[in-house]
Amino acid sequence: MAEKVVIIGSGPAAWSAAIYAARAELQPLVFEGAVTPENELNGTLPLGQLALTTEVENYAGFPAGELQSFLETALSPDRFQYLKKTEEKHAVTGPELMELMRQQAVNFGTRIITDDVVELDLKRRPFAVRPRGTDPVEAQTLIIATGAKANYLGLPSEEKYKRNGVSACAVCDGALPRFRGKPLIVIGGGDSAVEEATFLTKYASKVHMVHRRDKLRASMIMQERALGNKKIQMEWNHELHEVLGSDKDGVTGVRLTAPLGPATKNSRPAAYSWRSATRQTPHF
Repeated sequence: MAEKVVIIGSGPAAWSAAIYAARAELQPLVFEGAVTPENELNGTLPLGQLALTTEVENYAGFPAGELQSFLETALSPDRFQYLKKTEEKHAVTGPELMELMRQQAVNFGTRIITDDVVELDLKRRPFAVRPRGTDPVEAQTLIIATGAKANYLGLPSEEKYKRNGVSACAVCDGALPRFRGKPLIVIGGGDSAVEEATFLTKYASKVHMVHRRDKLRASMIMQERALGNKKIQMEWNHELHEVLGSDKDGVTGVRLTAPLGPATKNSRPAAYSWRSATRQTPHF
């Protein structure tokens, strides 16, 4: 029997679709993605990009308060391994919000397969869905809600400080206390990098754009916007070599290198945070 509804993805859009479909008694089946080293490196683990951020302050309905007791009664105990304990009062973190969305879908009868979909056949009906490691299924209706993906550089130090000073979403995290009033770093030279750097000037004391070439790849109007902003400082002909920091303080500095030259220690005295330009190729 073909599934009535198959949903591919596990971000906010996917869980919202699952909740609506489940409440309509369509018995949705969700492929949330696989938990693999490859997906971890690519930033494509289940629960989407929001699970890679920290506090979420612009999602209605979660004013700052003691959330722990609510989470303990709302979520299945086995899901707490994916949550990072937060001591101080806060609204809701990205992982917490995504776990709550997932649980709400489960409560209405959504079935979940933790696997990647590697092939679709949309030329026939019902549609054919082939996962990587589980049995193929057929679907009368298919919802693809795979969202976007942040492109990271793949540095071990970058992975170490994700959620602790390394962010892939300026709009999500720029206004948080960790980043507000601090010098920040944006890696890249395209439109996305300029857009995010410009946004961060609202909160940062200084935004350093690190680019491996001597000119930007962004459109002319975006280039003018960046080069004309006094709070943006260009770091030409350099690449990010290492993110510096500690478990206690998170990111405290960076080490930059010239693309074709020897490593040059260029760590900063103040707390630096780095974010990768979304939807761009690493190493510009």
